[in-house]
Amino acid sequence: MSAVRPFHLALPVKSLDNARRFYGHILGLEQGRSSDEWIDWNFFGHQFVTHVAPEIAGVKNHSGVDGHNVPVPHFGVVLLREDWDEVARKIAESDIEFVIEPYIRFQGKPGEQGTMFFYDYCGNALEFKTFKNDDDIFAT
Repeated sequence: MSAVRPFHLALPVKSLDNARRFYGHILGLEQGRSSDEWIDWNFFGHQFVTHVAPEIAGVKNHSGVDGHNVPVPHFGVVLLREDWDEVARKIAESDIEFVIEPYIRFQGKPGEQGTMFFYDYCGNALEFKTFKNDDDIFAT
């Protein structure tokens, strides 16, 4: 398969003001093109778009994983450990509550990873991960 390329993801938000507050101010993402109905964001090198659609934004469901109530659907990115720690710090210092606080899964095993879950201001669930060894991202 060819080299990894940036993904494109578009999600509904309740308002662009909420999107700017969370993605721009809390996460510190760079804003790209925009209109009165959407904003492009540089999501760690990926193209992420927030579209105003308050009637479908923020639907919350959960699934049991390792004794946790994991939000489904969710999205996120795999970061280097220092960047993951920085996101955890930003969320902890904001008014955002963790759904699942940062912790290490599979400690000492293949696939050892840090993970955390939280919702943006529009109810979209995010998971940020970091791996002890990137070669283990798809470990079985």
